[in-house]
Amino acid sequence: MTVLKAPARRRLTVLAFMSPWLAGMLVFFVYPLVMTVYLSFQHYDLLSSPRWIGLANYRYMTVDANFWPAVWNTVWIVLITVPITVTFAFWVAHLLTKVRRGAGVLRTVFYLPTLAPPVAATLGFVYVFNAGTGPVNRILGALHLPQPLWFDDPAWAKPTLTLLAMWGSGAVLVIFLAALLDVPLELHEAADLDGVNGWQRMRYVTLPTVSPVILFAAVTGVIDGLQYFTQGYVAATAAGGGDAGAGTGSSLGYPQGSTLFFPVWLYQQGFQYFAMGYASAMAVVLFVVALAVTGVLLLLSRRWVHIPGVS
Repeated sequence: MTVLKAPARRRLTVLAFMSPWLAGMLVFFVYPLVMTVYLSFQHYDLLSSPRWIGLANYRYMTVDANFWPAVWNTVWIVLITVPITVTFAFWVAHLLTKVRRGAGVLRTVFYLPTLAPPVAATLGFVYVFNAGTGPVNRILGALHLPQPLWFDDPAWAKPTLTLLAMWGSGAVLVIFLAALLDVPLELHEAADLDGVNGWQRMRYVTLPTVSPVILFAAVTGVIDGLQYFTQGYVAATAAGGGDAGAGTGSSLGYPQGSTLFFPVWLYQQGFQYFAMGYASAMAVVLFVVALAVTGVLLLLSRRWVHIPGVS
Protein backbone atom coordinates (compact mmCIF):
# COMPACT_ATOMS: atom_id res chain seq x y z
CA MET A 1 0.00 0.00 0.00
CA THR A 2 1.46 3.33 -1.11
CA VAL A 3 1.81 5.95 1.59
CA LEU A 4 1.81 9.56 0.43
CA LYS A 5 4.55 11.78 1.72
CA ALA A 6 3.67 14.81 3.81
CA PRO A 7 4.13 17.42 0.98
CA ALA A 8 1.87 15.40 -1.33
CA ARG A 9 -0.78 15.06 1.37
CA ARG A 10 -0.69 18.80 1.99
CA ARG A 11 -1.13 19.50 -1.71
CA LEU A 12 -4.06 17.11 -1.93
CA THR A 13 -5.62 18.68 1.15
CA VAL A 14 -5.31 22.16 -0.34
CA LEU A 15 -6.70 20.88 -3.65
CA ALA A 16 -9.65 19.29 -1.86
CA PHE A 17 -10.53 22.53 -0.10
CA MET A 18 -10.12 24.48 -3.36
CA SER A 19 -12.11 22.03 -5.46
CA PRO A 20 -15.50 23.81 -5.02
CA TRP A 21 -13.95 27.06 -6.21
CA LEU A 22 -12.11 25.32 -9.07
CA ALA A 23 -15.32 23.61 -10.17
CA GLY A 24 -17.19 26.92 -10.10
CA MET A 25 -14.37 28.62 -12.01
CA LEU A 26 -14.44 25.97 -14.73
CA VAL A 27 -18.23 25.86 -15.03
CA PHE A 28 -19.10 29.54 -14.71
CA PHE A 29 -16.05 31.28 -16.22
CA VAL A 30 -13.68 29.10 -18.25
CA TYR A 31 -16.36 27.11 -20.11
CA PRO A 32 -18.51 30.18 -21.01
CA LEU A 33 -15.38 32.05 -22.11
CA VAL A 34 -14.22 29.21 -24.36
CA MET A 35 -17.72 28.76 -25.82
CA THR A 36 -18.03 32.50 -26.45
CA VAL A 37 -14.79 32.51 -28.42
CA TYR A 38 -15.91 29.39 -30.32
CA LEU A 39 -19.35 30.81 -31.16
CA SER A 40 -17.82 34.09 -32.32
CA PHE A 41 -16.62 32.20 -35.42
CA GLN A 42 -20.02 30.60 -35.98
CA HIS A 43 -23.41 31.54 -37.34
CA TYR A 44 -25.69 30.58 -34.45
CA ASP A 45 -29.29 31.61 -33.85
CA LEU A 46 -30.12 29.39 -30.84
CA LEU A 47 -32.44 27.31 -33.06
CA SER A 48 -30.15 25.56 -35.51
CA SER A 49 -26.70 24.04 -35.06
CA PRO A 50 -23.72 26.41 -35.17
CA ARG A 51 -22.22 26.86 -38.65
CA TRP A 52 -18.60 27.90 -39.16
CA ILE A 53 -18.25 31.28 -40.91
CA GLY A 54 -14.73 32.27 -39.84
CA LEU A 55 -14.15 35.98 -39.27
CA ALA A 56 -17.45 37.08 -40.81
CA ASN A 57 -18.88 38.20 -37.47
CA TYR A 58 -15.84 40.36 -36.79
CA ARG A 59 -15.88 41.83 -40.29
CA TYR A 60 -19.54 42.70 -39.93
CA MET A 61 -18.69 45.03 -37.04
CA THR A 62 -17.03 47.41 -39.51
CA VAL A 63 -20.27 47.85 -41.47
CA ASP A 64 -22.78 47.57 -38.63
CA ALA A 65 -24.57 50.92 -38.56
CA ASN A 66 -25.06 50.81 -34.79
CA PHE A 67 -21.67 49.39 -33.82
CA TRP A 68 -19.60 52.58 -33.87
CA PRO A 69 -22.26 54.80 -32.24
CA ALA A 70 -22.46 52.20 -29.46
CA VAL A 71 -18.67 52.25 -29.15
CA TRP A 72 -18.64 56.04 -28.97
CA ASN A 73 -21.34 56.15 -26.28
CA THR A 74 -19.43 53.62 -24.19
CA VAL A 75 -16.16 55.53 -24.64
CA TRP A 76 -18.00 58.66 -23.47
CA ILE A 77 -19.06 56.88 -20.29
CA VAL A 78 -15.49 55.68 -19.65
CA LEU A 79 -13.76 58.99 -20.40
CA ILE A 80 -16.32 61.39 -18.90
CA THR A 81 -18.59 59.66 -16.41
CA VAL A 82 -15.97 57.50 -14.68
CA PRO A 83 -13.44 60.33 -13.95
CA ILE A 84 -16.21 62.69 -12.80
CA THR A 85 -17.73 60.04 -10.53
CA VAL A 86 -14.39 59.03 -9.00
CA THR A 87 -13.39 62.68 -8.48
CA PHE A 88 -16.76 63.48 -6.91
CA ALA A 89 -16.55 60.50 -4.55
CA PHE A 90 -13.01 61.46 -3.51
CA TRP A 91 -13.98 65.11 -2.96
CA VAL A 92 -17.01 64.23 -0.81
CA ALA A 93 -14.96 61.70 1.17
CA HIS A 94 -12.33 64.38 1.77
CA LEU A 95 -15.01 66.78 3.04
CA LEU A 96 -16.39 64.11 5.36
CA THR A 97 -12.98 63.76 7.01
CA LYS A 98 -13.35 67.39 8.15
CA VAL A 99 -16.73 66.85 9.79
CA ARG A 100 -16.62 66.69 13.58
CA ARG A 101 -20.31 66.23 14.43
CA GLY A 102 -22.78 64.04 12.62
CA ALA A 103 -20.12 62.34 10.50
CA GLY A 104 -21.76 58.94 10.93
CA VAL A 105 -25.13 60.26 9.77
CA LEU A 106 -23.59 61.92 6.71
CA ARG A 107 -21.71 58.74 5.79
CA THR A 108 -24.96 56.82 5.97
CA VAL A 109 -26.77 59.40 3.84
CA PHE A 110 -24.12 59.28 1.12
CA TYR A 111 -23.95 55.48 1.18
CA LEU A 112 -27.72 54.81 1.12
CA PRO A 113 -28.15 55.39 -2.66
CA THR A 114 -25.93 52.39 -3.39
CA LEU A 115 -28.54 50.19 -1.70
CA ALA A 116 -31.17 51.16 -4.26
CA PRO A 117 -31.53 48.59 -7.06
CA PRO A 118 -30.15 50.04 -10.34
CA VAL A 119 -33.49 49.63 -12.12
CA ALA A 120 -35.43 51.41 -9.38
CA ALA A 121 -32.81 54.17 -9.10
CA THR A 122 -32.88 54.78 -12.86
CA LEU A 123 -36.68 54.87 -12.96
CA GLY A 124 -36.59 57.36 -10.10
CA PHE A 125 -34.18 59.59 -12.00
CA VAL A 126 -36.30 59.40 -15.15
CA TYR A 127 -39.25 60.66 -13.08
CA VAL A 128 -37.27 63.36 -11.25
CA PHE A 129 -35.72 64.65 -14.49
CA ASN A 130 -38.88 64.35 -16.58
CA ALA A 131 -38.84 67.36 -18.90
CA GLY A 132 -42.54 68.10 -18.55
CA THR A 133 -43.60 67.01 -15.07
CA GLY A 134 -40.37 66.34 -13.15
CA PRO A 135 -39.65 68.29 -9.96
CA VAL A 136 -36.20 69.38 -11.18
CA ASN A 137 -37.59 71.34 -14.14
CA ARG A 138 -40.38 72.72 -11.97
CA ILE A 139 -37.80 74.13 -9.58
CA LEU A 140 -35.70 75.48 -12.46
CA GLY A 141 -38.82 77.07 -13.97
CA ALA A 142 -39.71 78.70 -10.65
CA LEU A 143 -36.20 80.16 -10.56
CA HIS A 144 -36.52 81.34 -14.19
CA LEU A 145 -33.60 79.13 -15.24
CA PRO A 146 -33.27 77.07 -18.44
CA GLN A 147 -35.11 73.75 -18.32
CA PRO A 148 -33.22 71.06 -20.25
CA LEU A 149 -35.06 68.10 -21.76
CA TRP A 150 -32.73 65.75 -19.86
CA PHE A 151 -33.46 62.16 -20.94
CA ASP A 152 -35.41 63.44 -23.97
CA ASP A 153 -32.44 65.37 -25.39
CA PRO A 154 -29.47 63.54 -27.03
CA ALA A 155 -27.14 66.24 -25.71
CA TRP A 156 -28.34 65.80 -22.11
CA ALA A 157 -29.10 62.07 -21.85
CA LYS A 158 -25.56 60.90 -21.03
CA PRO A 159 -24.82 63.85 -18.68
CA THR A 160 -28.01 62.97 -16.79
CA LEU A 161 -26.80 59.38 -16.51
CA THR A 162 -23.56 60.85 -15.15
CA LEU A 163 -25.57 62.58 -12.41
CA LEU A 164 -27.13 59.20 -11.65
CA ALA A 165 -23.67 57.64 -11.36
CA MET A 166 -22.51 60.41 -9.03
CA TRP A 167 -25.60 59.96 -6.87
CA GLY A 168 -24.87 56.25 -6.54
CA SER A 169 -21.13 56.53 -5.89
CA GLY A 170 -21.44 55.77 -2.17
CA ALA A 171 -19.54 52.49 -2.29
CA VAL A 172 -16.33 53.97 -3.70
CA LEU A 173 -16.87 57.02 -1.48
CA VAL A 174 -16.72 54.83 1.63
CA ILE A 175 -13.53 53.20 0.36
CA PHE A 176 -11.97 56.62 -0.22
CA LEU A 177 -13.07 57.74 3.23
CA ALA A 178 -11.40 54.75 4.86
CA ALA A 179 -8.19 55.42 2.92
CA LEU A 180 -8.18 59.13 3.82
CA LEU A 181 -8.72 58.39 7.50
CA ASP A 182 -5.83 55.93 7.33
CA VAL A 183 -3.29 58.56 6.22
CA PRO A 184 -0.62 58.57 8.98
CA LEU A 185 -1.06 61.48 11.36
CA GLU A 186 2.69 62.08 11.49
CA LEU A 187 2.67 62.98 7.78
CA HIS A 188 0.15 65.74 8.42
CA GLU A 189 2.17 66.94 11.41
CA ALA A 190 5.33 67.03 9.31
CA ALA A 191 3.48 69.00 6.64
CA ASP A 192 2.33 71.51 9.27
CA LEU A 193 5.90 71.94 10.48
CA ASP A 194 7.02 72.61 6.90
CA GLY A 195 4.32 75.26 6.54
CA VAL A 196 2.59 73.75 3.49
CA ASN A 197 -0.78 75.02 2.35
CA GLY A 198 -3.91 72.96 1.70
CA TRP A 199 -3.16 72.23 -1.95
CA GLN A 200 0.44 71.22 -1.21
CA ARG A 201 -0.76 68.92 1.56
CA MET A 202 -3.19 67.29 -0.88
CA ARG A 203 -0.59 67.05 -3.67
CA TYR A 204 2.39 65.74 -1.69
CA VAL A 205 0.81 63.95 1.29
CA THR A 206 -2.76 62.82 0.73
CA LEU A 207 -2.78 61.83 -2.95
CA PRO A 208 0.42 59.74 -2.86
CA THR A 209 -0.77 57.94 0.26
CA VAL A 210 -4.19 57.00 -1.15
CA SER A 211 -2.97 56.49 -4.74
CA PRO A 212 -3.43 52.67 -4.60
CA VAL A 213 -7.09 53.23 -3.72
CA ILE A 214 -7.42 55.74 -6.56
CA LEU A 215 -5.99 53.12 -8.91
CA PHE A 216 -8.50 50.56 -7.64
CA ALA A 217 -11.38 52.99 -8.15
CA ALA A 218 -10.15 53.87 -11.65
CA VAL A 219 -9.73 50.26 -12.77
CA THR A 220 -13.07 49.07 -11.40
CA GLY A 221 -14.77 52.19 -12.74
CA VAL A 222 -13.40 51.64 -16.25
CA ILE A 223 -14.42 47.98 -16.23
CA ASP A 224 -17.91 48.91 -15.03
CA GLY A 225 -18.07 51.66 -17.67
CA LEU A 226 -17.23 49.23 -20.45
CA GLN A 227 -20.06 47.00 -19.20
CA TYR A 228 -22.53 49.88 -18.75
CA PHE A 229 -25.93 48.37 -19.43
CA THR A 230 -28.73 48.53 -16.87
CA GLN A 231 -29.02 52.29 -16.39
CA GLY A 232 -28.80 53.07 -20.11
CA TYR A 233 -31.28 50.35 -21.09
CA VAL A 234 -33.84 51.24 -18.41
CA ALA A 235 -33.53 55.00 -18.99
CA ALA A 236 -34.09 54.57 -22.75
CA THR A 237 -37.08 52.32 -22.19
CA ALA A 238 -38.72 54.48 -19.53
CA ALA A 239 -38.04 57.87 -21.12
CA GLY A 240 -38.91 56.58 -24.60
CA GLY A 241 -42.19 55.21 -23.36
CA GLY A 242 -41.75 51.88 -25.12
CA ASP A 243 -40.08 48.51 -25.25
CA ALA A 244 -36.36 48.80 -25.99
CA GLY A 245 -36.46 45.38 -27.58
CA ALA A 246 -39.50 45.88 -29.77
CA GLY A 247 -37.55 46.50 -32.94
CA THR A 248 -37.73 49.36 -35.43
CA GLY A 249 -39.29 52.49 -33.99
CA SER A 250 -38.73 51.31 -30.43
CA SER A 251 -37.05 53.19 -27.61
CA LEU A 252 -33.71 51.42 -28.09
CA GLY A 253 -30.99 54.02 -27.47
CA TYR A 254 -33.56 56.77 -26.91
CA PRO A 255 -33.18 59.60 -27.65
CA GLN A 256 -31.65 59.29 -31.13
CA GLY A 257 -29.23 56.54 -30.15
CA SER A 258 -27.53 58.60 -27.42
CA THR A 259 -28.00 55.83 -24.83
CA LEU A 260 -27.19 52.92 -27.15
CA PHE A 261 -24.16 51.57 -25.31
CA PHE A 262 -22.01 48.67 -26.47
CA PRO A 263 -23.43 46.13 -23.97
CA VAL A 264 -26.97 47.25 -24.86
CA TRP A 265 -26.36 46.59 -28.55
CA LEU A 266 -24.69 43.29 -27.66
CA TYR A 267 -27.75 42.25 -25.66
CA GLN A 268 -30.04 43.32 -28.47
CA GLN A 269 -28.13 41.19 -30.98
CA GLY A 270 -28.01 38.11 -28.79
CA PHE A 271 -31.38 38.04 -27.07
CA GLN A 272 -33.67 40.06 -29.34
CA TYR A 273 -32.33 39.25 -32.82
CA PHE A 274 -30.91 35.85 -31.78
CA ALA A 275 -27.67 36.61 -33.60
CA MET A 276 -25.73 34.76 -30.94
CA GLY A 277 -22.61 34.36 -33.07
CA TYR A 278 -22.34 38.09 -33.69
CA ALA A 279 -23.12 38.82 -30.04
CA SER A 280 -20.34 36.41 -29.01
CA ALA A 281 -17.90 38.22 -31.29
CA MET A 282 -18.89 41.52 -29.68
CA ALA A 283 -18.41 39.97 -26.23
CA VAL A 284 -14.91 38.80 -27.21
CA VAL A 285 -14.02 42.30 -28.41
CA LEU A 286 -15.34 43.78 -25.17
CA PHE A 287 -13.32 41.30 -23.11
CA VAL A 288 -10.11 42.01 -25.03
CA VAL A 289 -10.59 45.78 -24.78
CA ALA A 290 -11.29 45.58 -21.03
CA LEU A 291 -8.19 43.41 -20.56
CA ALA A 292 -6.03 45.78 -22.62
CA VAL A 293 -7.27 48.94 -20.91
CA THR A 294 -6.76 47.39 -17.48
CA GLY A 295 -3.23 46.37 -18.45
CA VAL A 296 -2.43 49.88 -19.67
CA LEU A 297 -3.75 51.43 -16.46
CA LEU A 298 -1.66 49.06 -14.36
CA LEU A 299 1.45 49.82 -16.41
CA LEU A 300 0.92 53.58 -16.17
CA SER A 301 0.25 53.29 -12.45
CA ARG A 302 3.94 52.63 -11.85
CA ARG A 303 4.54 56.33 -12.48
CA TRP A 304 2.09 57.72 -9.94
CA VAL A 305 0.99 55.01 -7.51
CA HIS A 306 2.98 55.07 -4.28
CA ILE A 307 3.25 51.78 -2.39
CA PRO A 308 5.08 52.02 0.94
CA GLY A 309 8.24 49.94 0.96
CA VAL A 310 8.32 49.61 -2.85
CA SER A 311 10.73 51.82 -4.74
